[in-house]
Amino acid sequence: MGLMASRGALIGVDITSATVKLVELRRAGGTYQVDSYAVRPLRECAVVERRIHDMDEVIDTLAQAVRQARPYARKAVIAVPAGAAITKTLALPASLNDDEIEARIQLDSDKHIPFPFSDVAFDFQRLGLNARYPDQQDVLLVACRQQDIGQLTEVVMQSGLTPAAVDVETFAMERAFTEVYRQLPVFGGEDDGVALVSVGATMSTFHVLCQGRVVYSRDTVFGGRQLTEEIRNRYGLSLDEAGLAKKRGGLPDDYRDSVLAPFLDTLVQQVGRSLQLYTTTGRQQQVRHMVLAGGSSVLPGLADYLARENGIAVSIANPLARMRVNRRLDAQALSRDAPAMLTACGLAMRAPP
Repeated sequence: MGLMASRGALIGVDITSATVKLVELRRAGGTYQVDSYAVRPLRECAVVERRIHDMDEVIDTLAQAVRQARPYARKAVIAVPAGAAITKTLALPASLNDDEIEARIQLDSDKHIPFPFSDVAFDFQRLGLNARYPDQQDVLLVACRQQDIGQLTEVVMQSGLTPAAVDVETFAMERAFTEVYRQLPVFGGEDDGVALVSVGATMSTFHVLCQGRVVYSRDTVFGGRQLTEEIRNRYGLSLDEAGLAKKRGGLPDDYRDSVLAPFLDTLVQQVGRSLQLYTTTGRQQQVRHMVLAGGSSVLPGLADYLARENGIAVSIANPLARMRVNRRLDAQALSRDAPAMLTACGLAMRAPP
């Protein structure tokens, strides 16, 4: 039974500054089935700005997640942060085959990649003929440092999984967003945009997507950990106790007005500023809807506050909403964690190698 369930399945592994998340998806008819998942907290400073600083801690935490999830499959996909990857669309002669494209990229690497080619891992994908020049083809180039790939694959292997592929976070997020987009109401035209606001532990990221592709991004150093720190300082709790209290409730009566409300004010101002900056770029895609993701996206009142302040509909992401769920899983717990599973889900949705 386990071998049959694992056929074609992949495990998406998402390592952030606060947690390690994994989800196992397999194709089931025209959709996916969630066969296993886990979310485990990371010790503070083990990962800083998406960079691993404590390999032992990350490996141990992922191994705990694997033991908790008990996945059927072993093949895992992990991602480098968008800031660690270089992505460019190249226009090359349409007559070039894959081997010739690879040779051309190596020959012209100094034009596209700002570090020594000997340190680089790269891949490419044909995108089709160039819209303006039919004798040219568009080729998507993705490159990053070998050491980044090596570090991530080492984490996966030491945790008992098998690295199947290394992706880029942005691509994984776009892939998962196709599931979220199907849940949104019909609005505007096909060129209208959707704002995706991901509120993590230390960073908040504002994306605008049009036709499933990211056309604008902005990062802000502000996230849910600031709220956890304020809870800790005000009520004399440890960081773990504060995080648990934030998640489960049970805080004193003054929490909403004295702690939560100021945090929401700042977060909503940050999102509004990002929306204003996007508007000043003069892009054609008007934002008609906003989607919240990340661990802090479900804070009470946040979605309504953002909707009032920006005059647009706001919903909370659940990339797993249309998927089947293995009967051994707690569907309610999975639904609660789903807004933070966007990247992990997108990684597991990648076509098996």
